Order: sequence, then C-alpha cells, then structure tokens
Amino acid sequence: MYTKLKSSSISSLFLLSYSLLLFPLTMTFLMKEKSILLEWTMFQVSSCNLTFTLILDTISLSFSNVVCLISGCVMMFSSSYMSHDPFLKRFTMLVMLFVMSMNLLVFIPSLPALLLGWDGLGIVSFVLVIYYQNMKSLAAGMLTVLANRIGDVMILISIGLLVLQGHWIITLMFDPYLSSWIALTITIAAMTKSAQIPFSSWLPAAMAAPTPVSALVHSSTLVTAGVFLLIRFFPFLTEITPFKPALLFISVLTLLMAGIGANYENDLKKVIALSTLSQLGVMMMSLGMGMPFLALFHLYTHALFKALLFLCAGMIIHNSSNNQDIRYMGLIADQAPLTVTCMNIANLSLCGAPFLSGFYSKDLILEISLFSPTSILMIILIFVATGMTAAYSFRLSFCSLWGTMKNNSYHAKLENDPYVNWATTILALAAVAAGFFLQLIFLDFNPTPLIIPQVHKSLTLLSIFTGLFVATILWTSELSSKSTNKIKFYFTTMWFLAPISAQPLTKMSMVTGTNLIKSIDQGWLEVIGGQGANQLTSTLSQWNQTIQIKSFGYFITCMVWFTFAVILILNLL
Repeated sequence: MYTKLKSSSISSLFLLSYSLLLFPLTMTFLMKEKSILLEWTMFQVSSCNLTFTLILDTISLSFSNVVCLISGCVMMFSSSYMSHDPFLKRFTMLVMLFVMSMNLLVFIPSLPALLLGWDGLGIVSFVLVIYYQNMKSLAAGMLTVLANRIGDVMILISIGLLVLQGHWIITLMFDPYLSSWIALTITIAAMTKSAQIPFSSWLPAAMAAPTPVSALVHSSTLVTAGVFLLIRFFPFLTEITPFKPALLFISVLTLLMAGIGANYENDLKKVIALSTLSQLGVMMMSLGMGMPFLALFHLYTHALFKALLFLCAGMIIHNSSNNQDIRYMGLIADQAPLTVTCMNIANLSLCGAPFLSGFYSKDLILEISLFSPTSILMIILIFVATGMTAAYSFRLSFCSLWGTMKNNSYHAKLENDPYVNWATTILALAAVAAGFFLQLIFLDFNPTPLIIPQVHKSLTLLSIFTGLFVATILWTSELSSKSTNKIKFYFTTMWFLAPISAQPLTKMSMVTGTNLIKSIDQGWLEVIGGQGANQLTSTLSQWNQTIQIKSFGYFITCMVWFTFAVILILNLL
C-alpha cells in the first residue's frame, strides 16, 4: 500500500507524525518551564570560539510543531493540486528543504550557524518562486532573492561586529561596545524577511510560486523568520532606546499600506498576500509595544488560518480554469460548499470575529495598544487598518458567496478529493480551536485580568463592523473597473514601492554595469592591458619593418663604414 503513495503523501505523513510526536514534548517543556542548551565547540581561535548550538525550549518546540503541522497539511493538499506535475518528486524535495531550513532557524540560537537556516530559506524560496519557468516568475524570483539578500548581508555584518564579544549565542547576548549598530543590522535583516516598508514589494511578487508554496511562505516559514529573529533577540534589542518607537512606526505604516492596497486589488492571491503583510505589521507592532509573547501568539494563530485561506483560494483557482481575478467569480458557495465554508472561517478569523483563533490574539494586541505609551495618531491608524482588514476580507467573501455567476459551469466544480478535504478540514478545526488553547499558554505572562472601559472594549468590534459596512457600500462586481486613476495606481502599487523596487533599481544597476564594462573592461583595462600591449608591439614592429625595407641601401652603407671604422681603429691600436 505504502509503495503506491506519492512522494508528497509520504512527506505529509512524515511531517504530521513528527508534529504529533513533538506535541507531548512541547507540553512537557511548557509545564516545567524547561530550556536545554546543547553546545558543540567546533574549533577555537585565540579567545573566540566557533560553536554549533541547539536550543530546546517552549518557543522553538512550539514553532516547529506549528510549522510541521501546516507543512503536513500543505503537502497533503499538494498530492492533489500538483498531481499533474511531471516533477512532483523534485517539488516535494524542495518543499522539505524549505521546512528543514525553517526548523534549523528555530532551533539554532547561534548567529553563524543560524545562517544555515536563514540562507537556506532565501535560496529555496527563489527556486520555488521560479518553479513555473517563465519570465514573470524569474522577475518575481529575482526581486525576492535580492530583497532577502540585504537581510543576509546584515546578518553577516552583525556576525562581524560580534567578534568583539567572543561568541555569537543569541541567548547570552549582553551590551557590547557596538550594541546600537548590531541592533540596527539585526532589525534591518528582520524587516527584509518580514517585508516591512521599504522592503514590502517582494511579498506580492512571490505569488508567482505554486499555491502550496504560497501557503507555506505566507503562513509559517519565510515571512515569519524576521518576526521570530526579533522575538529571539528581544531582551537585547529593548536595551536600545530607539528600537521600539522606530519598529512601531514602520509596522503601522506597513499595516496601513497593505490594508489600503488589498481593497483595491483584484487578484485573489495578491489580496491574501497583502493580508499577510498587514498581519505581519500587527506582529511587528506588538513587538514595538514590548509584547513579544503576544506577537508569537498572533504568529501561531495567523499561520493556521492563513494556510487554510491559501489552500481554499488554490482550490477555487484550480476549479476556475486557473483564473485568479475575483471579478470573474460568483456563487462559488453553491458549487464548492466545503471549500467556501473553510475559506469564510479563515476570513472571519482574519477579521478577528469573536471566538475564532484570530480573535484571541488580534483583539488582545489591539486592546493592549490602547494602554501603550504611544501617540494618538498611531492608535487611530491601527484601528483604521483593522477596519480595512475587515473590508477586504468581506470583499473576498462577497465574491465567493454572492454576485452573479461569471465563472465556469457547475460540473467543473468537484469536491470529491480526500487529500484536499482532509487538509482543509484539519486546518479549519485548528483555525477555530487553536486560539482558545493557545491563550491558556500565552496569557500566563499577565495573570491579573485586563480591566478596560466599555468604550475601549467595543472599539475593536466597532472598527470591524465599520469596515464591513464600508465594504458593503463600495463593493461592486462589475468588470469595467479598469480605472486610470492616479490615486488608485498609487494604492495598488503599494505606495509606488512595487515599481520603484523593480524597474528603476534594475535599470540603474544595468546602466551602471554597462557603463562600467564599456569604460573599464572594454576601455582602460584593454588600453593598459592585453590589447593595448598587443597594439603597441604591433605598431613598433611595423614601424621597424618599414624602416628596414625602405632604407636597405642605407643600412648596407652603414655596415660597410662601421666595419671599415673598426678595422681602422684596430690598426691604429
């Protein structure tokens, strides 16, 4: 029986079994509040040790658990979704490498060894984004890998700066001589991986990857690596005074930009990608307010419902003849009830609807933000962005539930695939129940109840309902919405970040490269080097040869007179 299974099904079985076996160990570490640090010294130069370290604690074990649960469901979904692919084994190996890189990142608290997972995520993500081999995928892959490369360089710079400290263990960081520079490099590295402004444009571009890869990238692997790095470094980074205000400002801008952009976007996968960007803004915002455990709590709940949202979107796209435009969708609920039910559970969880997993983490972050010592402008922007989250989520639900049918005929929609049904059902149950169980773990940090006025308590729900109301009024399913409005172009291009990050930078680098080649490689280096020397020797030899041919008689006369002069001198001597 097992010999007939696809490679993706075997890897799914392995990942789900690993997650199931790791769960009791995670609970044991949680109950006993244990942490184990395993250190292997590879070699020692002077007083500087190069060590390979592993950390087993609640954060690393629980993160690995969530990553492998989601990856298992995604691989189960891939058994059906990627069944047409002739290179399914290659795809499976790449995704497993991706998951392994994330696990390495989670379990290693030493910066040089952490590069294994950090660089692994960047390289494998590039290969997966260009999986469908065409020019658009290559452009998206290059944008992704080059944006992430900035973060890799920043990690390398921080390793260089930490040589003064004599070790690179994150958990044993203290305040060295160059602490503010180290904090800056680590923060920029995290911002590139988690796509904060001004590095946001690669995240929607990475949608060129297959949908199962998008589900992994946007839920629990690539984009969460930056947030995880800041959570690991948080005790050290909070010692730097400007860290929290700067991170809060950038994250709120990202949250606002993604919320506005998603309401103007018509590509189904890009709307969900921008929703990921806004939720990353929420996580960074909670870090900026000094709440690392709440950021981790929201990271876990978001990972579960975002993976579910992508799988349902993938199924809708797959059954709509690979059409991703939401203006061409309508009445999908009549044709694919299970998929749309799971999608709406994920959408409601994303909005922060009461008693779903997103509610427990997102509402708590928003309520605590009311008490944080920040400006009123930040609070207003946060709640406006929350309303926009509800608006674009409701817009997706509108397109899938109501509206006139503009898609394929009824018989094209089938829900008889057990791989897809099991994957979506497991993640839907997790999206409903995980928030309640996770709050029992993460709310230990604040045992006293949070007592806030009725107005503040209802502010979150009020912003959500306002967003729904605005979406209801402004929603239209007309196809003739191709507007050349400059404001719309400004919002859909992520405040001009997408064109600035792609064409101008590429053009500048290519023009600079061409000029350098012409002036140096094909210019001065050739004049001074090989071709210049060749031309000089050729010219000299031709000149010499011309003189010799034209002045043959003169040379004979000179030789005779020279011989005569020598004989005369010898006779005189």
